[in-house]
Amino acid sequence: MAETAAAARSPGHDRVLAALALAQFICSFAGSNMNVMINDISEDLDTSVQGVQVAITVFLLVMAALMIPGGKLTDRYGRKRCFLAGLIVYAIGSLLSAAAPGLGVLILGNSIFQGVGTALLIPPVYILTTLLHPDLTSRARAFGIVMALGGIGAAAGPLIGGLITEGISWRAAFVFQALVVAVIVTLGRRLEDPLPPDPTRSFDTGGAILSALGLVLVVMGILAADNNVWLMIGLLVLGALVLLCFFRWVGAKERSGGQPLLSLTLFRNHTSNMGLVTQNTQWLLLMGTSFTVAAYLQVVRHFNAIETGVIFTAATLGLLISSLSAARLAKLRPQRTLIMAGFVVAIAGVALLIALAAAYTTAWAYVPGLLLIGLGLGGMLTPSVNVVQSSFPEDRQGEISGLSRSVSNLGSSFGTAIAGTILVSGLTKGAYAVAMITLAVAALIGLAAASRLPRTTAAGDRQPARPASPASH
Repeated sequence: MAETAAAARSPGHDRVLAALALAQFICSFAGSNMNVMINDISEDLDTSVQGVQVAITVFLLVMAALMIPGGKLTDRYGRKRCFLAGLIVYAIGSLLSAAAPGLGVLILGNSIFQGVGTALLIPPVYILTTLLHPDLTSRARAFGIVMALGGIGAAAGPLIGGLITEGISWRAAFVFQALVVAVIVTLGRRLEDPLPPDPTRSFDTGGAILSALGLVLVVMGILAADNNVWLMIGLLVLGALVLLCFFRWVGAKERSGGQPLLSLTLFRNHTSNMGLVTQNTQWLLLMGTSFTVAAYLQVVRHFNAIETGVIFTAATLGLLISSLSAARLAKLRPQRTLIMAGFVVAIAGVALLIALAAAYTTAWAYVPGLLLIGLGLGGMLTPSVNVVQSSFPEDRQGEISGLSRSVSNLGSSFGTAIAGTILVSGLTKGAYAVAMITLAVAALIGLAAASRLPRTTAAGDRQPARPASPASH
């Protein structure tokens, strides 16, 4: 641990942290910037709003489905190697998307390649941030920077994407992503893996297939809601059965002394479980709001990409202010308090969005609500991640990081799929209100989970490491 702390103080540490934060930024940016390109892409590629929604959702879904295997691969091949491989795959996907002649190639580049690349590079971001910052205060500061860039990427994606789309083309937004990846690779040249890879670690291929298939079926079931209710029910039931088979598979493998994709002992930690629920609902709220408001403003209110992006600047500002205050807030208040307060503020923001949109047609009607949502989310993203990552020792960071990111990205998928399905089924003021109310209900579930977190101290004391379970070796 002393060596890890020394590494955290090395001259190249800030460059490494900048690389990790930028990686989170560009992946979050990719999940939201297409929201303001809906009209441009659908017209250019001769598709529909629903077609673009499918591309966005599949991107988020691929991330969620492959994040657990991606986290597990870091143990075998090393965090740096997976990080760089993910960046390369992501860049290829960006360039494919930029040159896409139709929706199919766009889905291949954006949804598949960028999704796979993200699943490879994001787990190392969280593992390395945890390992390089051994005490709670420094870890809160580092995660504050990473989550700030991630939140800004998601919230500012509409603005940056709108400016590029209106000024050049929606295709240039994907070239921009490839250029950012080049910057990340340059900054990450001094990146060193704190833990050596273990080539002898086996990989649970069967578990990876079952987990990915189950998650895909569940989200596809949600997407089918506005077309065929029976198909939706069938996909959801089938997805649940596949996930049940997955948990039985990993349980049997663990009992026989093997190395499952995901140890069930991870779910025996109450604090981590509640933290994972809060992460899921936070990203559901963020991405659901981003898609719903952006689609409504463009399709119903007929705002262009730049106008829509400028409105989302309010959310970006809120996220930036609260995220960058994470380290200071961690010293003053328990993480449970910060997460609960964040949900309360975000729910108030959703209520304002609904009320003001019903009363006014001006663009300014959306600013107060988005600002509150940004402040609330920025204030709780960092403590939620910190709660989960700090609940496990170093040798389990690969597993919990993959699970944590999978749960978060599944929340993003649910947000876009659920709210988007409600919205595109009838693009009216009523559908907009129902979609936002649905997101508020999800936030209430997150608030309930946060209330069950332990009442920890506010001081930046170091989180004691839990002893590793025999099953984790």
